[in-house]
Amino acid sequence: MNSSPPAEIFKACDARNIILGGDLGGTKTLLALADANGRIVRSQRYASADYANFTELLDDFLAGGTGLASGESSITSACFGIAGPTDGQTARLTYLPWQLSATDLSRRYGIARTTLVNDFAAAAHGLARVSPEHLVALQTGIPDAAAPRLIIGAGTGLGVAGLLPENGKFRVVPGEGGHFGFAPQTSEQGELWRWLLAERGRVTTEDIVSGPGLARIYQFLGGEPTMSEAIGEAICYGDNGNARADVSLANSALQLWLTCLGAFAGDLALHWLARGGVYLAGGVIARLLPHIDHTPLVAAFRAKREHAGLMPAMPLYVVTDQELGLRGALALAAELRD
Repeated sequence: MNSSPPAEIFKACDARNIILGGDLGGTKTLLALADANGRIVRSQRYASADYANFTELLDDFLAGGTGLASGESSITSACFGIAGPTDGQTARLTYLPWQLSATDLSRRYGIARTTLVNDFAAAAHGLARVSPEHLVALQTGIPDAAAPRLIIGAGTGLGVAGLLPENGKFRVVPGEGGHFGFAPQTSEQGELWRWLLAERGRVTTEDIVSGPGLARIYQFLGGEPTMSEAIGEAICYGDNGNARADVSLANSALQLWLTCLGAFAGDLALHWLARGGVYLAGGVIARLLPHIDHTPLVAAFRAKREHAGLMPAMPLYVVTDQELGLRGALALAAELRD
């Protein structure tokens, strides 16, 4: 993180070209200022739940103890990726009581142009800016540069966006695919669906394929109610990490979680015919990847009965860049400025 106060940043850069980007989620919020070349000159991570509303958080980021707050910034454009649906002008986060208005944000902070986008639309725009070391191939496939791509991310929720080739670029199609009804593929998954139906009513894929979903699976298998972070620690470090969750149950929960993620990713890959690649993002899979066998995920991705022959050709990647959505938001902010 760049620790320079905002006032020094604006002195060092062309004030007409400073842009602001944000990735706003139910667990964390990432904010960054960038210069005309897209170089991040200041960034900061926040725990979203520590703030009653977004403007309180943004005031903290922009002020930085220098008095740069409402209406005093030199920001030309801003884009915020929102973990929830948006029409570009207004939005409410799905898992926080934050309500945002692009018009109000522009007025409050003196920003010429502000837009709001779905967080996974922002992540999709960030894909072109991911360095190769942040892409792990689970299945190399046969990439088709002229075919659709798909990005899926499991974190606090489950984000989905498509990328369609258009005039030499990609048009991003946002959606709320994580709220599709969950489709069990095994008897165990059927039992999980029935257990969740009794607990929650309609069962969505996000209820299972997410960080909180991993905790629900752990409890379904007989574990005590436990946060997903503790389950992740048990998976990654076993008993050596003074595990706060049962290690055997945690690994069993992971296997079931991976098959559900793989099946869902494969279903959406068929829907989009994503021969350009399927990208798995989000904090859960990225954190666990070095410690797990991803075979169950790939097997579930491929298990498509009469269309199983299509699946091995579709590239399947994990994106480990935790600033993917932020990079996409900054790219969109730069387009607004231009």
